[in-house]
Amino acid sequence: MVIVHIVAGSLALIAGMIALFARKGAIWHCRSGLVFAIAMLVMTSTGAVMAALKPERISILAGVLTFYLVCTGVLAVRKPVEESRGALTAFMLVAFAVAIAGYAIGFDVRANPRMAGSAPLFFVFASVAFAAALLDARLLWAGALQGAHRLARHLWRMGFALLIANASFFLGQAKLLPAPMRNFALLSIPVLTVLLMTVFWLVRVYGKRTAARRRGAIVAAAR
Repeated sequence: MVIVHIVAGSLALIAGMIALFARKGAIWHCRSGLVFAIAMLVMTSTGAVMAALKPERISILAGVLTFYLVCTGVLAVRKPVEESRGALTAFMLVAFAVAIAGYAIGFDVRANPRMAGSAPLFFVFASVAFAAALLDARLLWAGALQGAHRLARHLWRMGFALLIANASFFLGQAKLLPAPMRNFALLSIPVLTVLLMTVFWLVRVYGKRTAARRRGAIVAAAR
């Protein structure tokens, strides 16, 4: 299981970075995105199981959250809401469960002086899960997702999943790297790159939407 986890994680990091930089909708983006999604599901599943056997609560939480983000990110561009309502409802409940568990464990950890330093990470994962679950609830209520909002849902969920994977490898496993590479500033570069590129694509998606609205307003005014 460890070997499968490492291989899947390596594929996910490589394919994820290719998909992140590739032009959206192009063949390279689609193919690398598919590899990324499959590899991430394998990596998070095996990681969560191994973490549960230790047990290592933060890794379990991160694994389940990342699995959820990838699944809902893929669904955003693969199927309309009405065709995936059952799956979306199930994933929403998973996200709420992650949020509740994250906050509960976070407060428990914070009360322990020896472990208080790790509490913020639990709160971050819990807050992301809670926000994502609320967006799921809103989507289920609206019954449809189109245009820029649909692309944005896909982008931020896949981007955040890749961010967790990068942070887990480069920062979380820094002790396994050769001593000369254990430099926080150096290891933070891939993590910050994913964050900045995700923000870039989100701004671009909504920027195009705003530009299209302005052109429509100009044409309507001219008529």
